Amino acid sequence: MQTVLLTPVDIGSGIIVLQFELPLAFLLLPLPILIFWISPEFRDQAEAVRVPFFKHIVKLSKRKPTSGDLLLAKTWIQRMVVGCCWTLIIIALANPQWLGTPITRESSARDMLLIIDLSESMNEKDFTSKDARKISRLNAVKEVLEEFIQRRKTDRLGLAVFGNAAYPQAPFTQDHQTVLTLLDELQVNMAGAKTMIGDAIGLAVRLFESSKSNNKVVILLTDGNDTGSQMPIGKASMIAAENGIVIHTIAMGDPSTTGEKQLDLSTLKNISDDTRGKFFVALNREELDEIYKQLDSLEPEKIESITYRPKSSLFHYPLGAALILVLLLALSKQFLGKNHRENLYV
Repeated sequence: MQTVLLTPVDIGSGIIVLQFELPLAFLLLPLPILIFWISPEFRDQAEAVRVPFFKHIVKLSKRKPTSGDLLLAKTWIQRMVVGCCWTLIIIALANPQWLGTPITRESSARDMLLIIDLSESMNEKDFTSKDARKISRLNAVKEVLEEFIQRRKTDRLGLAVFGNAAYPQAPFTQDHQTVLTLLDELQVNMAGAKTMIGDAIGLAVRLFESSKSNNKVVILLTDGNDTGSQMPIGKASMIAAENGIVIHTIAMGDPSTTGEKQLDLSTLKNISDDTRGKFFVALNREELDEIYKQLDSLEPEKIESITYRPKSSLFHYPLGAALILVLLLALSKQFLGKNHRENLYV
């Protein structure tokens, strides 16, 4: 049903608007008039005494006899009160409401999952910290990710790790401080010494199943190659792409390494290509930091704004006023029958 808005009222701190939620209720206003035209007049039967000496009674009482049909006349006060009560009841039925100052709530339009490799090779100290100290790859990741997370003010972030298997650490949340705390507690080999990249992507797909966001982004960081995931990487990437998940892959460490620690650059690039993401290689902390700056530009913050106005129903005010008028009318002398009078009927 269409809502009618009345003139806004400025109250200083904001604009408040009066509206009627059920404006069609005002069509009932002329209903009493229609009933008055259609319904017959009210007639009341009363007992009467016929006497043969009626003329003598009239002469002695000095009263003028009238017709037997008599309508009880209503005073103007009664008519006004009844009309006001009916109008107030209709106003209450239309449900008047105050619309308060608009309130805007902003929420993230993106869910971003950070997946970190905790295999044994992440303990290699071939990166340099801000203060020029040699640090492990994992500690370099922590430093850079901390700054990256602090810049993602509106995104809902999740955290997952992988080694022998993939494990969720933090669900999607805007409580970034909790994500930072869990990130700081990560240790090499917590999830095992292996590198199950396919299982990590499979975990990402499962975590995004409960996400209502239309923007699903994964940042996967590893320094090795897949060492026997139960979920083949190609199949995992295909499922992620079908679910609208964009995966950005970051290969860190020395590409010239061999054996289990060898960086499988082509596989990581295929993952990003299959899911419409980007592939990066970080050989040192500066390059890693630059990659996350590029990700900031690739994945700018997206915000959903929801604006609503608080409503306060006011129907009880006109309803209460109508009740008070009825009570006053019931207690008044006019309602108690002051308009009744004794009559002599012919």
